[in-house]
Amino acid sequence: MILALVLLLIVLVILGLPLFLGILAAAMLGLHMSGVDFAAIPIEIYRLANAPVLLAIPLFTFAGYLLSEGGTSARLVRFSKSVFGWMPGGLGVVALITCAFFTAITGATGITIIALGGLLFPALISEKYSERFSLGLMTTSGSIGLHFPPSLPIILYGFVSGASIEKLFMGGIIPGLLMVAGPCLFSIYMGKKWQLERPPFSFHEFFSALRAAAWELPIPFLIIAGIYSGFSTATETAALAVVYVIVIKVFVFRELTLGKDLSRIMTESMKMVGGILIILGAALGFTNYLVDAFIPMKILDFMEGMVETRIGFLLILNVFLILVGCMMDIFSAILVVVPLIVPLAARFGIDPVHLGIVFLANLGIGYNTPPVGLNLFIASSRFDRPIVELYKATLPFLLLLLITLLLITFWPALSLFLPGLLDS
Repeated sequence: MILALVLLLIVLVILGLPLFLGILAAAMLGLHMSGVDFAAIPIEIYRLANAPVLLAIPLFTFAGYLLSEGGTSARLVRFSKSVFGWMPGGLGVVALITCAFFTAITGATGITIIALGGLLFPALISEKYSERFSLGLMTTSGSIGLHFPPSLPIILYGFVSGASIEKLFMGGIIPGLLMVAGPCLFSIYMGKKWQLERPPFSFHEFFSALRAAAWELPIPFLIIAGIYSGFSTATETAALAVVYVIVIKVFVFRELTLGKDLSRIMTESMKMVGGILIILGAALGFTNYLVDAFIPMKILDFMEGMVETRIGFLLILNVFLILVGCMMDIFSAILVVVPLIVPLAARFGIDPVHLGIVFLANLGIGYNTPPVGLNLFIASSRFDRPIVELYKATLPFLLLLLITLLLITFWPALSLFLPGLLDS
């Protein structure tokens, strides 16, 4: 029966049924066959509506959409270039760091590629970077930065799994830096190999770029300070972030108007949030059925017959999650998959924070994994290049990210060192 439900869900979605309807249909059929009242679904949705931390998602999403308008991306690129442009392959480093920062504050990889691609891709080509390298760099840079505050996937993962969002934010910093560092080192290596021009470091340009971006650069640090100082909760910090971004975009830079622009951006951002919450409500109903049917325990019993070690479980988990990342957006994957893997990971003694960081790293890599990684299709459309060309371009970067993933997976201290400071 379980296999039939899974196949039903897959077939319905492939045929074009919205994901939330496919999940809801599978949940209702499962509950009916198990003799459980359908009231379990609205009860779960009511529990969702009463979760205070969930308010942070629409607020941070709105702030991210506001920042994606106007000249924020250009100011961030200029500042990054003033700091790193003198290095061999410096513009590639600038692109990676800027994209990671932008993804962290906007919460969506597609926005990063679309917003920054038109600015950075032509700049890379004009600086004599090869087209294949530039395509690969811009495509993969869209999914780095998911580990940094105020990452929406981290907030949603913490809500679904029950793990501490504050510890997940702290735990993601070192792994997130490593995922940025690998491609940056590759860019430096290629810059030396191609003997690209390196403009000298200019203190005048640095301070000029710093002044221009001074209002936007502190945003992630203010969010971290607000949460960890105890001054505000994650939801209150999100509300303060929205107010701050509105002030700088409307009154400081005068790039947006309070009337027409604000209402338009709010509508666009809430469409995304609405899609997430609809899927979340359906997924919670489906999770209710899975728990009642003891599905996690059955999967665990099956895996224990095949995998007896923690290392073996983590290897299988990585392969599985990368495949999931290819086929589903990160929000849907969190809602559907996390309730299944959390009890399995607990049985193998994997820390919930470490599991969350590994989970997000896998899904970020899955976005760039052929044949159906989402970033590949977004980049193909944005840069007007065949999808096969994107496959070839991303392979070196994908290999670097996979090496980093193994490091994060099998060295838990990378994820647990900073959260451990909160307990000491």
